[in-house]
Amino acid sequence: MDRDLQSMSKKELEDLRAAVDKALKDYDARKKAEARKAAEEAAKVHGFSLDDLVSGKVTGAQKNPPKYRNPDDPKKTWTGRGRQPAWIKEALDSGRSLEDFRI
Repeated sequence: MDRDLQSMSKKELEDLRAAVDKALKDYDARKKAEARKAAEEAAKVHGFSLDDLVSGKVTGAQKNPPKYRNPDDPKKTWTGRGRQPAWIKEALDSGRSLEDFRI
């Protein structure tokens, strides 16, 4: 599509620019829709919806489930990672084994 831009009037050039801007916008919208459809299909193959993957919410089991539980207060648990909670430290200092608290 060769056009002699030099021979076009200002109005014709502005109309051409508007048409190109609209075509670019339509192109981007079409490509985004295609990409979304492909992403939805890929997520579905793995048993998820696209919303499941992009929401950032963790579903199902937590990443590091607790390995140890305080027998005196079952709400207090520890994954075994990071700093030991005070109740574990106190029990270990009193001679108990970490295995005594394993879930």
